[in-house]
Amino acid sequence: MRNNIMENSLTIYGAFIKEIKALIYRRQYEAMKKVNAELIQLYWEIGEEIERQQREQGWGNSVVEILAKELQKEFPGVQGFSARNLWRMKNFYIEYSQPAKLPPSVAEIQKPILPPLVAEISWSKICVVLEKCKDPLQREFYIKMTKRFGWTKDVLINNIENRAFEKYLTNQTNFDETVPEKYRLQAKLAVKDDYNFDFIEMGSEHSEAELEAGITKNVKAFLLEMGGYFTFVGDQYHLDVTDEDYYIDLLLFHRQLQCLIAVDLKIGEFKPEYAGKMQFYLSALDDIVKLPHENPSIGIIICKSKNRTRVEYTLNTTNKPIGVASYSYYDNLPDDMRSLLPSPEAIETIISGINGADVDDNDL
Repeated sequence: MRNNIMENSLTIYGAFIKEIKALIYRRQYEAMKKVNAELIQLYWEIGEEIERQQREQGWGNSVVEILAKELQKEFPGVQGFSARNLWRMKNFYIEYSQPAKLPPSVAEIQKPILPPLVAEISWSKICVVLEKCKDPLQREFYIKMTKRFGWTKDVLINNIENRAFEKYLTNQTNFDETVPEKYRLQAKLAVKDDYNFDFIEMGSEHSEAELEAGITKNVKAFLLEMGGYFTFVGDQYHLDVTDEDYYIDLLLFHRQLQCLIAVDLKIGEFKPEYAGKMQFYLSALDDIVKLPHENPSIGIIICKSKNRTRVEYTLNTTNKPIGVASYSYYDNLPDDMRSLLPSPEAIETIISGINGADVDDNDL
Protein backbone atom coordinates (compact mmCIF):
# COMPACT_ATOMS: atom_id res chain seq x y z
CA MET A 1 0.00 0.00 0.00
CA ARG A 2 2.80 2.37 1.00
CA ASN A 3 4.65 1.56 -2.22
CA ASN A 4 1.57 2.40 -4.27
CA ILE A 5 1.23 5.75 -2.52
CA MET A 6 4.90 6.51 -3.24
CA GLU A 7 4.51 5.55 -6.89
CA ASN A 8 1.44 7.77 -7.22
CA SER A 9 3.27 10.63 -5.56
CA LEU A 10 6.19 10.28 -7.97
CA THR A 11 3.76 10.36 -10.88
CA ILE A 12 2.16 13.55 -9.58
CA TYR A 13 5.34 15.32 -8.51
CA GLY A 14 7.71 13.82 -11.11
CA ALA A 15 8.24 16.99 -13.16
CA PHE A 16 8.73 19.10 -10.03
CA ILE A 17 11.30 16.68 -8.57
CA LYS A 18 13.17 16.54 -11.88
CA GLU A 19 13.31 20.33 -12.00
CA ILE A 20 14.71 20.56 -8.46
CA LYS A 21 17.37 17.95 -9.25
CA ALA A 22 18.41 19.89 -12.34
CA LEU A 23 18.60 23.07 -10.26
CA ILE A 24 20.87 21.40 -7.72
CA TYR A 25 23.19 20.04 -10.42
CA ARG A 26 23.32 23.44 -12.07
CA ARG A 27 24.17 25.23 -8.83
CA GLN A 28 26.75 22.58 -7.93
CA TYR A 29 28.49 23.18 -11.25
CA GLU A 30 28.38 26.94 -10.76
CA ALA A 31 29.84 26.48 -7.27
CA MET A 32 32.65 24.32 -8.68
CA LYS A 33 33.46 27.00 -11.25
CA LYS A 34 33.59 29.66 -8.52
CA VAL A 35 35.83 27.48 -6.36
CA ASN A 36 38.16 26.92 -9.31
CA ALA A 37 38.27 30.66 -10.07
CA GLU A 38 39.10 31.44 -6.44
CA LEU A 39 41.85 28.78 -6.41
CA ILE A 40 43.43 30.18 -9.58
CA GLN A 41 43.23 33.71 -8.09
CA LEU A 42 44.96 32.45 -4.93
CA TYR A 43 47.76 30.84 -6.94
CA TRP A 44 48.12 34.05 -8.95
CA GLU A 45 48.52 36.12 -5.77
CA ILE A 46 50.99 33.66 -4.22
CA GLY A 47 53.03 33.73 -7.42
CA GLU A 48 52.91 37.52 -7.40
CA GLU A 49 54.21 37.70 -3.81
CA ILE A 50 57.02 35.22 -4.48
CA GLU A 51 58.12 37.17 -7.55
CA ARG A 52 57.91 40.53 -5.75
CA GLN A 53 59.75 39.43 -2.64
CA GLN A 54 62.55 37.75 -4.59
CA ARG A 55 62.92 40.84 -6.75
CA GLU A 56 62.82 43.38 -3.91
CA GLN A 57 64.62 41.40 -1.20
CA GLY A 58 67.10 39.67 -3.47
CA TRP A 59 66.16 36.28 -2.02
CA GLY A 60 67.37 33.12 -3.76
CA ASN A 61 65.55 29.91 -4.60
CA SER A 62 65.73 28.57 -1.05
CA VAL A 63 62.86 30.82 0.04
CA VAL A 64 60.47 28.73 -2.07
CA GLU A 65 61.62 25.49 -0.46
CA ILE A 66 61.19 26.99 3.04
CA LEU A 67 57.79 28.46 2.16
CA ALA A 68 56.60 25.09 0.84
CA LYS A 69 57.56 23.30 4.07
CA GLU A 70 55.87 25.91 6.26
CA LEU A 71 52.65 25.93 4.22
CA GLN A 72 52.46 22.13 4.27
CA LYS A 73 52.84 22.18 8.08
CA GLU A 74 50.21 24.92 8.46
CA PHE A 75 47.74 23.31 6.03
CA PRO A 76 48.44 19.56 6.30
CA GLY A 77 45.28 18.48 4.47
CA VAL A 78 45.59 20.92 1.62
CA GLN A 79 47.32 19.85 -1.59
CA GLY A 80 49.06 22.22 -3.96
CA PHE A 81 51.73 23.77 -1.76
CA SER A 82 54.72 21.73 -2.89
CA ALA A 83 57.85 23.60 -3.90
CA ARG A 84 57.30 22.54 -7.51
CA ASN A 85 53.78 23.93 -7.52
CA LEU A 86 54.94 27.19 -5.91
CA TRP A 87 57.46 27.61 -8.73
CA ARG A 88 54.61 27.04 -11.17
CA MET A 89 52.63 29.79 -9.43
CA LYS A 90 55.51 32.20 -9.84
CA ASN A 91 55.94 31.32 -13.52
CA PHE A 92 52.18 31.57 -13.98
CA TYR A 93 52.19 35.10 -12.59
CA ILE A 94 55.22 36.16 -14.63
CA GLU A 95 53.85 34.82 -17.90
CA TYR A 96 50.40 36.39 -17.57
CA SER A 97 51.32 39.63 -15.80
CA GLN A 98 53.16 41.24 -18.68
CA PRO A 99 51.39 44.60 -19.12
CA ALA A 100 50.17 45.76 -22.47
CA LYS A 101 52.30 48.25 -24.35
CA LEU A 102 51.65 51.28 -22.19
CA PRO A 103 53.66 54.41 -21.43
CA PRO A 104 56.20 53.67 -18.64
CA SER A 105 54.48 56.06 -16.26
CA VAL A 106 51.21 54.16 -16.62
CA ALA A 107 52.73 50.68 -16.64
CA GLU A 108 54.56 51.37 -13.36
CA ILE A 109 51.36 52.07 -11.42
CA GLN A 110 49.09 49.58 -13.15
CA LYS A 111 48.79 46.43 -11.09
CA PRO A 112 48.69 43.28 -13.25
CA ILE A 113 45.28 41.60 -13.24
CA LEU A 114 44.65 37.89 -13.75
CA PRO A 115 43.16 37.42 -17.26
CA PRO A 116 39.57 36.20 -16.76
CA LEU A 117 39.85 33.50 -19.43
CA VAL A 118 42.73 31.77 -17.65
CA ALA A 119 40.66 31.29 -14.51
CA GLU A 120 38.03 29.35 -16.46
CA ILE A 121 40.05 26.13 -16.76
CA SER A 122 41.63 24.01 -14.05
CA TRP A 123 45.08 24.59 -12.58
CA SER A 124 46.44 21.30 -13.93
CA LYS A 125 45.48 22.33 -17.47
CA ILE A 126 46.97 25.79 -17.01
CA CYS A 127 50.25 24.14 -16.01
CA VAL A 128 50.17 21.91 -19.11
CA VAL A 129 49.69 24.93 -21.38
CA LEU A 130 52.42 26.93 -19.60
CA GLU A 131 54.95 24.13 -19.73
CA LYS A 132 54.29 22.91 -23.26
CA CYS A 133 53.49 26.16 -25.12
CA LYS A 134 55.86 29.12 -25.25
CA ASP A 135 53.98 31.21 -27.80
CA PRO A 136 51.24 33.45 -26.29
CA LEU A 137 48.90 32.86 -29.25
CA GLN A 138 49.32 29.10 -28.87
CA ARG A 139 48.46 29.36 -25.19
CA GLU A 140 45.35 31.39 -25.86
CA PHE A 141 44.26 28.94 -28.56
CA TYR A 142 44.61 25.87 -26.31
CA ILE A 143 42.97 27.56 -23.33
CA LYS A 144 39.98 28.64 -25.41
CA MET A 145 39.65 25.26 -27.13
CA THR A 146 39.90 23.48 -23.75
CA LYS A 147 37.08 25.55 -22.37
CA ARG A 148 34.99 25.36 -25.50
CA PHE A 149 35.21 21.59 -26.03
CA GLY A 150 35.64 20.49 -22.42
CA TRP A 151 39.01 18.85 -23.09
CA THR A 152 40.32 16.76 -20.22
CA LYS A 153 43.96 17.10 -19.23
CA ASP A 154 44.91 14.02 -21.26
CA VAL A 155 43.03 15.26 -24.33
CA LEU A 156 44.70 18.67 -24.00
CA ILE A 157 48.16 17.06 -23.85
CA ASN A 158 47.32 14.87 -26.84
CA ASN A 159 46.22 17.89 -28.89
CA ILE A 160 49.34 19.88 -28.01
CA GLU A 161 51.64 16.98 -28.83
CA ASN A 162 49.78 16.43 -32.12
CA ARG A 163 50.16 20.14 -32.93
CA ALA A 164 46.47 20.93 -33.15
CA PHE A 165 47.26 24.66 -33.22
CA GLU A 166 49.07 24.32 -36.54
CA LYS A 167 46.62 21.77 -37.93
CA TYR A 168 43.54 23.91 -37.32
CA LEU A 169 45.06 27.19 -38.50
CA THR A 170 46.62 25.83 -41.71
CA ASN A 171 43.59 23.86 -42.87
CA GLN A 172 42.45 24.17 -46.47
CA THR A 173 38.76 24.89 -47.05
CA ASN A 174 36.61 27.10 -49.23
CA PHE A 175 34.40 28.08 -46.29
CA ASP A 176 35.02 31.82 -46.71
CA GLU A 177 33.06 31.66 -49.96
CA THR A 178 30.56 28.86 -49.25
CA VAL A 179 29.56 29.02 -45.58
CA PRO A 180 27.34 31.77 -44.05
CA GLU A 181 29.33 34.19 -41.92
CA LYS A 182 27.32 33.45 -38.77
CA TYR A 183 28.90 30.02 -38.42
CA ARG A 184 31.91 30.24 -40.77
CA LEU A 185 34.46 30.30 -37.95
CA GLN A 186 32.91 27.27 -36.28
CA ALA A 187 33.08 25.41 -39.59
CA LYS A 188 36.77 26.25 -39.99
CA LEU A 189 37.46 24.90 -36.49
CA ALA A 190 35.75 21.64 -37.48
CA VAL A 191 38.41 20.77 -40.07
CA LYS A 192 42.08 20.08 -39.44
CA ASP A 193 44.87 20.16 -42.01
CA ASP A 194 46.14 16.71 -41.00
CA TYR A 195 44.63 13.88 -38.98
CA ASN A 196 46.62 11.44 -36.87
CA PHE A 197 45.32 7.89 -37.29
CA ASP A 198 47.82 6.20 -34.97
CA PHE A 199 44.94 4.30 -33.40
CA ILE A 200 44.53 2.18 -36.56
CA GLU A 201 46.69 -0.93 -36.92
CA MET A 202 47.49 -1.26 -40.63
CA GLY A 203 50.47 -1.86 -42.85
CA SER A 204 51.99 0.87 -44.97
CA GLU A 205 50.19 -0.67 -47.97
CA HIS A 206 46.48 -0.65 -47.30
CA SER A 207 43.20 -0.23 -49.16
CA GLU A 208 40.50 2.37 -48.63
CA ALA A 209 38.27 -0.41 -47.30
CA GLU A 210 40.90 -1.31 -44.67
CA LEU A 211 41.28 2.34 -43.71
CA GLU A 212 37.52 2.72 -43.31
CA ALA A 213 37.26 -0.54 -41.34
CA GLY A 214 40.03 0.61 -39.00
CA ILE A 215 38.18 3.85 -38.35
CA THR A 216 34.80 2.20 -37.71
CA LYS A 217 36.41 -0.25 -35.28
CA ASN A 218 37.87 2.69 -33.39
CA VAL A 219 35.04 5.19 -33.69
CA LYS A 220 35.64 6.75 -30.27
CA ALA A 221 39.31 7.44 -31.04
CA PHE A 222 38.37 8.72 -34.51
CA LEU A 223 35.80 11.19 -33.18
CA LEU A 224 38.30 12.35 -30.57
CA GLU A 225 40.83 13.05 -33.31
CA MET A 226 38.22 14.83 -35.42
CA GLY A 227 37.60 17.31 -32.61
CA GLY A 228 34.60 18.47 -30.60
CA TYR A 229 30.89 18.10 -31.32
CA PHE A 230 31.11 15.31 -33.91
CA THR A 231 28.77 12.30 -33.73
CA PHE A 232 28.90 9.18 -35.89
CA VAL A 233 25.97 8.52 -38.24
CA GLY A 234 27.26 5.60 -40.27
CA ASP A 235 29.78 4.15 -42.70
CA GLN A 236 29.07 3.38 -46.37
CA TYR A 237 26.01 5.60 -45.98
CA HIS A 238 23.58 4.73 -48.76
CA LEU A 239 22.15 7.36 -51.11
CA ASP A 240 19.54 6.44 -53.70
CA VAL A 241 19.67 9.00 -56.52
CA THR A 242 17.38 8.34 -59.50
CA ASP A 243 17.39 4.60 -58.74
CA GLU A 244 21.18 4.42 -58.61
CA ASP A 245 23.11 3.53 -55.47
CA TYR A 246 25.87 5.70 -54.05
CA TYR A 247 27.77 5.27 -50.79
CA ILE A 248 29.50 7.88 -48.63
CA ASP A 249 32.52 6.45 -46.79
CA LEU A 250 31.63 8.07 -43.46
CA LEU A 251 28.73 10.28 -42.47
CA LEU A 252 29.01 12.38 -39.31
CA PHE A 253 26.88 15.06 -37.70
CA HIS A 254 28.28 18.20 -36.10
CA ARG A 255 26.11 19.14 -33.14
CA GLN A 256 27.13 22.78 -32.96
CA LEU A 257 27.06 23.47 -36.69
CA GLN A 258 23.83 21.47 -36.93
CA CYS A 259 24.84 19.91 -40.21
CA LEU A 260 25.80 16.61 -41.79
CA ILE A 261 29.51 16.03 -42.48
CA ALA A 262 30.38 13.74 -45.38
CA VAL A 263 33.88 12.21 -45.17
CA ASP A 264 35.54 10.73 -48.24
CA LEU A 265 38.65 8.62 -47.58
CA LYS A 266 41.46 8.33 -50.13
CA ILE A 267 44.68 6.34 -49.70
CA GLY A 268 46.62 8.30 -52.33
CA GLU A 269 47.32 11.93 -53.16
CA PHE A 270 44.48 14.41 -53.58
CA LYS A 271 43.06 14.71 -57.11
CA PRO A 272 40.81 17.57 -58.30
CA GLU A 273 38.08 15.15 -59.40
CA TYR A 274 37.54 14.14 -55.77
CA ALA A 275 35.94 17.55 -55.16
CA GLY A 276 33.41 16.97 -57.94
CA LYS A 277 32.34 13.70 -56.39
CA MET A 278 32.02 15.38 -52.98
CA GLN A 279 29.88 18.15 -54.47
CA PHE A 280 27.52 15.48 -55.77
CA TYR A 281 27.31 13.85 -52.33
CA LEU A 282 26.59 17.17 -50.62
CA SER A 283 23.85 18.09 -53.10
CA ALA A 284 22.20 14.71 -52.58
CA LEU A 285 22.48 14.92 -48.78
CA ASP A 286 20.92 18.40 -48.73
CA ASP A 287 18.09 17.28 -51.01
CA ILE A 288 17.33 13.85 -49.55
CA VAL A 289 18.69 13.54 -46.01
CA LYS A 290 19.02 17.02 -44.44
CA LEU A 291 16.19 18.01 -42.10
CA PRO A 292 14.51 21.42 -42.52
CA HIS A 293 16.10 22.93 -39.40
CA GLU A 294 19.64 21.77 -40.27
CA ASN A 295 22.30 23.77 -42.08
CA PRO A 296 23.71 22.74 -45.48
CA SER A 297 26.03 19.74 -45.41
CA ILE A 298 29.83 20.02 -45.38
CA GLY A 299 32.36 17.69 -46.96
CA ILE A 300 35.83 16.66 -45.79
CA ILE A 301 38.14 14.82 -48.19
CA ILE A 302 40.90 13.04 -46.27
CA CYS A 303 43.81 11.84 -48.41
CA LYS A 304 47.15 10.20 -47.69
CA SER A 305 48.85 13.31 -49.06
CA LYS A 306 48.02 16.53 -50.89
CA ASN A 307 49.64 19.23 -52.96
CA ARG A 308 48.54 22.46 -51.32
CA THR A 309 48.56 24.47 -54.55
CA ARG A 310 46.45 21.87 -56.34
CA VAL A 311 43.99 21.91 -53.44
CA GLU A 312 43.73 25.72 -53.53
CA TYR A 313 43.03 25.78 -57.27
CA THR A 314 40.39 23.08 -56.89
CA LEU A 315 38.58 24.71 -53.98
CA ASN A 316 38.53 28.07 -55.75
CA THR A 317 36.19 26.59 -58.35
CA THR A 318 34.02 24.59 -55.95
CA ASN A 319 30.67 26.00 -54.80
CA LYS A 320 29.91 23.51 -52.01
CA PRO A 321 31.62 23.78 -48.58
CA ILE A 322 34.55 21.37 -48.71
CA GLY A 323 37.75 20.93 -46.73
CA VAL A 324 40.73 18.86 -47.85
CA ALA A 325 43.01 17.23 -45.28
CA SER A 326 45.71 14.58 -45.13
CA TYR A 327 46.18 11.72 -42.67
CA SER A 328 49.22 10.09 -41.13
CA TYR A 329 50.13 7.39 -38.63
CA TYR A 330 52.34 9.67 -36.60
CA ASP A 331 53.07 13.37 -36.31
CA ASN A 332 55.01 13.89 -39.50
CA LEU A 333 54.30 17.59 -39.98
CA PRO A 334 57.33 19.40 -41.36
CA ASP A 335 59.40 21.45 -38.95
CA ASP A 336 58.68 24.60 -40.96
CA MET A 337 54.91 24.16 -40.53
CA ARG A 338 54.82 27.54 -38.81
CA SER A 339 55.70 29.17 -42.14
CA LEU A 340 52.28 28.08 -43.40
CA LEU A 341 50.42 29.77 -40.56
CA PRO A 342 48.48 32.99 -41.14
CA SER A 343 49.98 36.26 -39.93
CA PRO A 344 49.91 36.94 -36.16
CA GLU A 345 47.13 39.47 -36.75
CA ALA A 346 45.05 36.91 -38.65
CA ILE A 347 45.68 34.31 -35.93
CA GLU A 348 44.53 36.76 -33.25
CA THR A 349 41.32 37.35 -35.22
CA ILE A 350 40.66 33.62 -35.48
CA ILE A 351 41.40 32.97 -31.80
CA SER A 352 39.29 35.91 -30.66
CA GLY A 353 36.33 34.25 -32.33
CA ILE A 354 36.69 31.04 -30.33
CA ASN A 355 34.01 31.90 -27.81
CA GLY A 356 34.15 29.85 -24.65
CA ALA A 357 30.79 28.14 -24.44
CA ASP A 358 29.99 26.73 -21.02
CA VAL A 359 30.96 23.07 -20.82
CA ASP A 360 31.71 20.64 -18.03
CA ASP A 361 35.32 21.00 -16.92
CA ASN A 362 36.21 17.38 -16.29
CA ASP A 363 39.39 18.11 -14.40
CA LEU A 364 38.43 20.81 -11.89
